Amino acid sequence: MSFADDLAAARVLPVVTAQDVDSTVALTQALLKGGMRAVEITLRTDAALDSIREVKAAVPDVQVAAGTITNPREMEQAMAAGADFCVSPGISEALLHCAGENNVNFLPGVATASEVMLGLDFGVGMFKLFPAEAVGGIPLIKSLGGPFPAARFGWLDPGELPSVPGPAQCNLLRRFLDGVGQVGEG
Repeated sequence: MSFADDLAAARVLPVVTAQDVDSTVALTQALLKGGMRAVEITLRTDAALDSIREVKAAVPDVQVAAGTITNPREMEQAMAAGADFCVSPGISEALLHCAGENNVNFLPGVATASEVMLGLDFGVGMFKLFPAEAVGGIPLIKSLGGPFPAARFGWLDPGELPSVPGPAQCNLLRRFLDGVGQVGEG
């Protein structure tokens, strides 16, 4: 199964900020029992890398993303810890080079057409709109779908997005696109 297929099968990517290894493993086990097939563990705490390592060992059926990757060193550490893929709040040539050189599945954050173009230049076809609501959410994704028909945002194709006005659209945005396709911190 491809990276895109794995994300599509997961449908939702819960975001976890690991406070300690044991509770992160327990939470991931509970998420799996509840039907979640993937989890993003952010690199925002000292427990993150150990949590990725232990979650992969204890809950091998869950795809583990390392989140909040902001530089190549973090990407390399996350992959050494066993992460299945990496998620970043942004995009940079350094991260794109690192992902390409190390065959890392990478979901970079984008907020502009120029950032999508940079990713496409490096062979990335799936992006995380971040910060989704602040940069325009669903309307921006729909707008980017015109000039970038091959790009996907999270696992949503711009053509698949509903056209719902007002507060309902905000609720859909929070439900499906908080950090693009994630439920959690965005």
